[in-house]
Amino acid sequence: MAPAWMSMLFSIGMAVGPALVYADQGISIYRKKDSTGFSRDVCAILLISNITRCFFWLGRRFEFPLLMQSVLLILSQLALLHICLLYRPTLSPEDLGNSTRPFKFWQWTTYGQYIEFLAAQILCLTIVFLIFSRFDVFISILGFAALGLESTLPIPQLISNFKNKSLYGFRSSTLIGWVGGDTFKTVYFFLQDSPLPFKVCAIFQLSIDCSIVVQRFMYGDTPPATVLPEDDIEESLRLELEA
Repeated sequence: MAPAWMSMLFSIGMAVGPALVYADQGISIYRKKDSTGFSRDVCAILLISNITRCFFWLGRRFEFPLLMQSVLLILSQLALLHICLLYRPTLSPEDLGNSTRPFKFWQWTTYGQYIEFLAAQILCLTIVFLIFSRFDVFISILGFAALGLESTLPIPQLISNFKNKSLYGFRSSTLIGWVGGDTFKTVYFFLQDSPLPFKVCAIFQLSIDCSIVVQRFMYGDTPPATVLPEDDIEESLRLELEA
């Protein structure tokens, strides 16, 4: 059994570490004044899944550091989302008006629309939880939904990297934080004998992280074709029209 001081360090790392991973990403976007390369869907997954996980905690009291992890992640992603919207790419779907998603999901133009969606999610979960919280099956489903969604976190970034054939704009520190954090998290869940959903979803998420590491070596971080100076964009459009 690990000493008390080591267990405390593990708990602090679990609570604080994941939120800190995104601090460098946010600073990088702020300095460049451009969020190109970072998938905003990462914020969507973390916000929706961690709000759901808080309700899961109400039904099944897992380790308190994991609850604090969720709270800190929610706060950090709200801040990161605001930065991403402030410095979104010039050719973003919401600016061009060509979003193909139902109801333009998570490609809205104002920060308030995202907050309204999250508030609606909290309201719906509150109502459903009050009705079904006495059923163990419901609590288990809630846990798998929250953790299963969170385990898909790297997938939007994986797809974005594949489309751009580049990891431009995606910080190496964030990738290192994902791989290191998810490895640490997986070991922690097994050592603490956390509920099964935590273990299964952690292993799946770590496997996607490893796929992005492979992409890093395959694609590098060269700016994709969509990241051009405004003069170059105008010239490219002019040549297309002349053709």
